[in-house]
Parts: sequence; C-alpha cells; structure tokens
Amino acid sequence: MRLAGLATRLSVFVGEDDMWHHKPVHHEIVKRARDAGLAGATVLRGCEGYGAGSVVHTTRLLDLTEDLPVVVIIVDTDEKIRAFLPQLDELVAEGMVTLEEVEVVHYAGRKP
Repeated sequence: MRLAGLATRLSVFVGEDDMWHHKPVHHEIVKRARDAGLAGATVLRGCEGYGAGSVVHTTRLLDLTEDLPVVVIIVDTDEKIRAFLPQLDELVAEGMVTLEEVEVVHYAGRKP
C-alpha cells in the first residue's frame, strides 16, 4: 500500500492503565486498526502529562506514578479514519481523540 498526499492523522490520548477487557486499551486500538486495514499505528508513552482531572502523572523519581499518558497515532485516508471512529466510541471511556489534516510525503508499505 502506498499513501502520499493529503491524509488524516488520528491521535488517541489515553492513560497507560486504561483497560479494555483486562488488556490495555491502547493494545486493543492497535489491534482493531490493523484489523480495519489502516496503514499503521504507533503508540507513544509520555513521560509526563495531565488530563481533564488535572492530576499530573510523571516518571520523575520523587513523583513516580503509574498511568502515564499514552497516545496512539494512526495516519490514513480521511475516509478510512472516519470509518474507524465508532470503534473508539466503544473503547475510550476517558481520554481525547483528535483529527488533523496532514500531508504524507512518503509512505511505502511492504510488497505483497
């Protein structure tokens, strides 16, 4: 698959400890993105952040905490990303989802 030109970036902000049927929710988002045929997904673990509750979660030694911020980033065509959004309605109880138009300069998928 090749993706170039205008696309949509989906960013899903959740907590590392957010669960879906006894598994981290970010794992389930990645699995469902793959099952939906989306171009790819990346999970980034934050070292510090806070959300709607204004509680700071950090990796600093004196304030060491669990439930660090995690963001799942998926880039694909706008049509495919928007078709995937209902999956997130089911999975994300607390968090934030953003959509941004991006320009993909180069993406080369595996050869079949």
